[in-house]
Amino acid sequence: MSDAPAAPEVRHLPEANRFEAVVDGHVCRLDYLIDDGTMRIHHTEVPYPLEGRGIAAALTRTAIDHARASGLRVQPLCSYVRTWLRRHPEHADLLAG
Repeated sequence: MSDAPAAPEVRHLPEANRFEAVVDGHVCRLDYLIDDGTMRIHHTEVPYPLEGRGIAAALTRTAIDHARASGLRVQPLCSYVRTWLRRHPEHADLLAG
């Protein structure tokens, strides 16, 4: 049995161009814009008390899975997402230009 926290429930809020998870009452988010078939991910935010729990990774994975399912390319403008994609080369085929 693992003591690792469960992955948070990530919701897609397309009207806000955001993926969001509420953890311990804090809103965690990944913001994007879609332009010409490319999801431009420009911001992730996880409040300091929640850092290190894999929440940004869950947000990013959900966004990347959504991009793949929707036939979108990905442009990681956010440094966290750029690093995550480098660590997950199986998604390199989604990178825009």
